Amino acid sequence: MSEFWLYFRLGLEHVLDWSAYDHVLFIIVLVAAYSFSSWKRVLWLVSIFTLGHTVSLFLAVYDVVKVNASWVELLIALTILFTAFYNILSAKKKEHQKNINILYLSTAFFGIIHGLGFSRYFKMISPDSSNKFLPLIEFALGIEAAQIIVVISVLIVSFILQKLFRVTRRDWILVISAIVIGILLPILKETIEAVW
Repeated sequence: MSEFWLYFRLGLEHVLDWSAYDHVLFIIVLVAAYSFSSWKRVLWLVSIFTLGHTVSLFLAVYDVVKVNASWVELLIALTILFTAFYNILSAKKKEHQKNINILYLSTAFFGIIHGLGFSRYFKMISPDSSNKFLPLIEFALGIEAAQIIVVISVLIVSFILQKLFRVTRRDWILVISAIVIGILLPILKETIEAVW
């Protein structure tokens, strides 16, 4: 049981680590355009993202897929940037007016990219034994728990600002997406320099 909590906690801490906050930035922009009343859509988006990154995490850890780490970091930064720009471009649209199929497909693809990033970290912390299946599941559950914490936090802040302080939904989406882009630009610059 203690080994379960070890890998679960490592997955949780990996996402919530302030020195590696790219995953948190992605979750923030992924759900920034939604509210508690859209909980089903938020649940689908986060679940599809989780499925994508769990599949690629397994494939990368078992060496079925091998990708250069610098390229993965660049692609992760680009997924955040694209999602933030999508929010900015669609901020005026109501939640139900968005093309949800495109959003689901892109979220699954972005999940696959993020899973490749998680696999690098998992390989650094995992035992060299051939039995990595349970530690991988435990690690993935920790990642999922961290994502839920981030999603609920974003929805609470959104609710407080929109309902109590009367910030419009459009302004909330534009401001939070712009803040994420501002935080992301130095990361993007570093990852581009690492690739080239």
